[in-house]
Amino acid sequence: MRVKSVEPIAVSIPMKKPVVMAGVEIRDAENVLVRLEADNGVIGWGEAASAPTMTGETIESMLAAVRYLAPAIEDRSGDDIAGAIAAMAHRMYGNQGAKAAIEMALHDLLGRASGQPVHTLLGGRARTRMPILAVIGTGDLASDLRDAQIKKQQGYCAFKIKVGIAAPRVDAERTRRICAALGDGALMSADANQGWSTGEAVSYVQAVAGAGLDFFEQPVHADNISGMAAVAAAAGPIAIGADESIHCVDDIRRLHEGHAAAGVSLKTIKLGGLRAVMDAGRLCQQLGLKVNIAAKTGETSIACAAAVHIAAALPQIAWGLTLSNEGLVEDVTPRPIRAQDGQVEISDAPGLGVEVDEQRVRRYQRGIGIREVA
Repeated sequence: MRVKSVEPIAVSIPMKKPVVMAGVEIRDAENVLVRLEADNGVIGWGEAASAPTMTGETIESMLAAVRYLAPAIEDRSGDDIAGAIAAMAHRMYGNQGAKAAIEMALHDLLGRASGQPVHTLLGGRARTRMPILAVIGTGDLASDLRDAQIKKQQGYCAFKIKVGIAAPRVDAERTRRICAALGDGALMSADANQGWSTGEAVSYVQAVAGAGLDFFEQPVHADNISGMAAVAAAAGPIAIGADESIHCVDDIRRLHEGHAAAGVSLKTIKLGGLRAVMDAGRLCQQLGLKVNIAAKTGETSIACAAAVHIAAALPQIAWGLTLSNEGLVEDVTPRPIRAQDGQVEISDAPGLGVEVDEQRVRRYQRGIGIREVA
């Protein structure tokens, strides 16, 4: 089996309601899907969300990057994923989201062709179910409290509150109210998405002391390791997590050595693919760091399924799994990845285990004229 074609497809899918986080309000999910077709007719799918403030990539840049990388993938054996990763690295620096989408599609292709689920290709399944972190992200107290109660009734027992939106004292009060409403026994986290200065983040952790928050993600700018360490020193029992700060395994080592984080959020678009996330997760286990596996806000069941398979195969996922497709008006599959009682079942279906409706993909396809590159 050899790869016959590599097609990048830009899509824009409306969100059911805006997701508000520091510096951005997401009303439409702008993603690039990659459709690989083999010479035997098998099709594999991959996906990467645009994330200009996290990865520096837009849908326009990812379309161009996938087209530029296509010659390194076409006519290659479908089971040579390691060779494809090396060839992409040789042909183009960076562009981790575009590379991740291609690598994801290769895993889906090989899994479908061989009858194996992707978690088997990643080393084998370590668990059969995973708790999902429900994102509370409107920024409005009344709306967030309603959303939190609904999700609690649906069986969720792990939550992530988006902060860094208002002043620390305002977001701290919203956090305390949500934590109190959800009660004891839930895994509670907050995510500032780089939204505060060191002083503001310290004020926040001091204001939420005793509220029941378990971890606080990315309080300051990604490059501010000393600031992360200062917040960690002030946070007491609240663990500090890194998200935007993590783009390679060396970043994990630096944060660990600098006492700047007790755990990390790992995404394929930041690290460049499923295998890179697996390597990062294994390093976290060696260093004693907690792990959260996450799909980017607005990614469809394609990328969410990839996150599920990674979570199934990693040795430890203490901070759960963050999915994002439930916020979409419509997914690209007729049977989306969904939580049952706040958890997701690990599929043993071949490949990623999701069937893509190509008519839906084309319905949300964006026409973007980009010059062909050699």
